[in-house]
Amino acid sequence: MEESDRALLAAWRAGHESAGQRLFGRHFPAVARFFRDKVREDLEELIQATFLGCLEGQARLRDDGSFRGFLFGIARNLLYKHYRSKAGRGVALDIEDVPLRDLGPTASTLIARDDQERLLLAALVRLPLPHQLVLEFAFWEEMSLAEIAEAMDTPVGTAATRLRRAKQLLAAEMTALATSTELRASISSGLETWARGLREQR
Repeated sequence: MEESDRALLAAWRAGHESAGQRLFGRHFPAVARFFRDKVREDLEELIQATFLGCLEGQARLRDDGSFRGFLFGIARNLLYKHYRSKAGRGVALDIEDVPLRDLGPTASTLIARDDQERLLLAALVRLPLPHQLVLEFAFWEEMSLAEIAEAMDTPVGTAATRLRRAKQLLAAEMTALATSTELRASISSGLETWARGLREQR
């Protein structure tokens, strides 16, 4: 029987390095995906800091919480800290309102295969970063609302509202960017399908 994430984390905390290696191997691809499309530098440091944060912050993992929500919550906090540090001392950066495209050059590894996917990616980075994150958690990490809420440090109801609003904002951005009537007409029915197509690449 495969050991749970919690069991591996507890064993790692107790000094069993092999447990930490297994936990790292299990979740490294997802954490790497999270950072890879958002930062061009400090990538390895951010990934390592995320797992170290899990180890050091184990006591904050709630009994009813999800390990993935806990893990991505640490990753999100580190990402926000990274952007604020890059903004420079004395510069107020409101992460809640700033889209990813305004936070500096990124190193996206996603390659759109058609007009629909290109449109989705172009619209996604125009959303305020928290809205982009909830969409990524839902579309690409297939996280539950409870996991998204934990990752975003919000109540479940707030996470549900933000996810619904993020989908609306994404559709609106896509409609504004669409270059043809046919493409605009297919947005409402094709959004989830296009997102799944991109998920296959990640």
